[in-house]
Amino acid sequence: MSVGHTAVPTPRPVVWCEDDVDCGIRDLLTRLGDKWSVLAVVELAQGVPRFRELQRALPGLSQRMLTLTVRRLERDGLVSRTVHPTVPPQVEYELTPLGHSLTHLVRAMADWSYSHHDAIVDSRRQWDEANRSN
Repeated sequence: MSVGHTAVPTPRPVVWCEDDVDCGIRDLLTRLGDKWSVLAVVELAQGVPRFRELQRALPGLSQRMLTLTVRRLERDGLVSRTVHPTVPPQVEYELTPLGHSLTHLVRAMADWSYSHHDAIVDSRRQWDEANRSN
């Protein structure tokens, strides 16, 4: 895999913020709003996996996307990466104290989604039926 495919782009400044009001939440939502970051945090809260273990725990996640995800989380200070000098090199990932402080919020979101899943599915079904174009 080439470095060009896994580089973490530097985000453009948020221009809508005046005096930095609410910029923190926008940054958090940007990171946690992607498809894999929350799932990676959930898995990393279980222990310290190596790269392949983490990839196996997240079915459907490509090697490239996992690399991007953990690099972004590392850049944000949520994950630390340890490379062991073995052949081949073994790389482990773990949540930092900052990352661990996020897990109770992620757990609350997961609990909420589990508790309200049926209601959301019913609401979608009703909406779809009411808005079906005939």
